[in-house]
Amino acid sequence: MLALRKLSTLKSSRFLSSFAIQNPICSSSTIPDVPSCTNYDERINKAGREGDFTTVHHLLNKRARDGFFNTNNTFKFISTNNVSILDDLLEIIARLDNGFPRKSSYDCLIARLSKMHCISEAMRVAKAMVSKGHEANNVTFHPIVNALTKKEEFEEAWQVVAVMKSCGISPDLTTYNFLLTGYCFAGNVASAAGVLAKIEEEELGADTRTYDALVLGACRAGKLDAALGVVRRMLDDGVPPLYCTHAHIIGAFLKYNYYEQAVEFVRSYAGRDAKLDAENFGILATRLITRSKLEEAKKLVKEMSERRLVMGPRLKDFYELYVRSDGLR
Repeated sequence: MLALRKLSTLKSSRFLSSFAIQNPICSSSTIPDVPSCTNYDERINKAGREGDFTTVHHLLNKRARDGFFNTNNTFKFISTNNVSILDDLLEIIARLDNGFPRKSSYDCLIARLSKMHCISEAMRVAKAMVSKGHEANNVTFHPIVNALTKKEEFEEAWQVVAVMKSCGISPDLTTYNFLLTGYCFAGNVASAAGVLAKIEEEELGADTRTYDALVLGACRAGKLDAALGVVRRMLDDGVPPLYCTHAHIIGAFLKYNYYEQAVEFVRSYAGRDAKLDAENFGILATRLITRSKLEEAKKLVKEMSERRLVMGPRLKDFYELYVRSDGLR
């Protein structure tokens, strides 16, 4: 009896070993003992480069079950040289678990293709989601609209918006913000006003990105009073300005050589947020140094030290060389 048990155990052990060898999906080299987003990304990209889409499918499902989101690196194995593998990817993504695993994989693939500016391929994936009823929404189309507006390809971006509407997806505030920011960056005031009108017409409200785009547009048009007015409106509406919103204004002041006004602006918002203060003082001081305005920069860096704000390596060196050494003399 004991001999039979040993034989049975031996056969079972050999069977399991053989199964593990013949099925790489179950191999420890594929599934990490301590999984992480980075670990999964590395394995998915390795399998993708090798054309092993069965393993890619398995890992996409498993990472979701393990609670790990897809990242910007998940589909990094795709390049402009191998976009032809899209057919294989669409097939395996369509067979992923319903809900989050499948939806997030579609969206992540679209983001990758959009970053590569493979717009037609990204739209193909989005349309596949719609036709199969696989939960396409605004988030699905955001990377495409963003990629187009960054290249100032506004006609194409509006075509994407039209496709969204034809699919029963009403463009949200983020979609319009991409268009608004693009127009403001390009200095196209009339088109920016048209986007604002649509936002108001559809009662989408405004968020930090909406206001940031308006500040950017005003700064690029040289209308600094208007930019400051938008920031004041943000604060009145309880919408905290982004760091880049302050940077737009600082940059505009310096562009027109309004150095004192730039310093006054930075000081007027000091004391509310230490990180914002470090960012604002740091940006202004660094740019003053670049413009050889050393005396103004010394005062700002000294004030940063007094306020105990974090300085970058360059400002620390400047402080030691010009400010601290002056104080020791």
